[in-house]
Amino acid sequence: MDTLNELTALSHEFGTASYVKGGGGNTSVKLGTTLWIKPSGMTLGGLKNADFIPLDRPSVRSLFTLSLPDSAAAREELVKNTMANAVLKGYKGRPSVESPLHEILVGKYVVHTHPELVNGMTCSVRGKAACETLFPAAMWVPYIDPGYTLCMELYKRLEDYGRVHSRQPAVIFIENHGVFVSADSAENIRMLYQQVMGTLQAEYQKKGVTGFVAGPVSPMDPQSPECRMLKAVMGAEAEHVACSPRVQVAEGPLTPDHIVYSKSWPFMGKLDAPMLAEFKDVHGYFPKVLVTDDGVYGVGQSGRNASLALELALDGAAVRRYAEAFGGVQYMTGRATDFIENWEVESYRRTQVA
Repeated sequence: MDTLNELTALSHEFGTASYVKGGGGNTSVKLGTTLWIKPSGMTLGGLKNADFIPLDRPSVRSLFTLSLPDSAAAREELVKNTMANAVLKGYKGRPSVESPLHEILVGKYVVHTHPELVNGMTCSVRGKAACETLFPAAMWVPYIDPGYTLCMELYKRLEDYGRVHSRQPAVIFIENHGVFVSADSAENIRMLYQQVMGTLQAEYQKKGVTGFVAGPVSPMDPQSPECRMLKAVMGAEAEHVACSPRVQVAEGPLTPDHIVYSKSWPFMGKLDAPMLAEFKDVHGYFPKVLVTDDGVYGVGQSGRNASLALELALDGAAVRRYAEAFGGVQYMTGRATDFIENWEVESYRRTQVA
């Protein structure tokens, strides 16, 4: 199908490290009464036509008229089941949790990503003001818990926006999250992204804020003293270790993706058993990212898991630097962080990139 070929091409173009890390981001296309969307947790760059999940659009829209329970956990479970029931017969897979957002955007194609250049603005103190100046035709949405809460809030905001402007915004920035771009052609998706990325790049240059070229990421010798010590203290959680030269990483949670793949807080200090034990006592888990005078380390049960933790740490370091153009970095609140850390959807997504 030509349209799915185009969607796959878009997914590969925007599935590079400049736009997403791990299983982050999602893409979709609307064809009649069917919404074809990326499966939860799969990498955009690795998608094939056959991987996209077809959803019945009226069934997806039923979410906005359901009578939902008061409990947040019960609501999210109902939303997950509603999306599962919307999958057309004969197809398997778990559709992206953001499927309802794709449905309510009127553009035929939707591409949602988390670029460093964009999150330098969305994760900054003055992000909203910067967005209003740089992107007056776009919509800015304050941070909202992903899933049902974000779906319903954006549904209302789009209705309000439409009444005022007689159209939907083609670009939507979500605080501490990323950007949604929708359009009726793949070419317009590309054009809009070029405008977004070019505008931000020019602003950073004007402000004298530059990114950095991350040093090489490489697996560490498992017999090295660092690896042996980490394995002795953390067990299978540090079965593999990846490292890079030292950079100033984000000191707290920036976006849901950073929490999913590298946890909310990095360990910073001397690598020894007492300090690692103290970290676990404070945070309730061992770190995925460790920063010492010698470098930055990502740990995991697999090589891919360790490298991904480190990639997100380096991404966060770039976001932190870009945020200086807009008043400095703004971390997620404790309440928002707790939601992501305990959300079943994100736990599932984490398991899809081993």
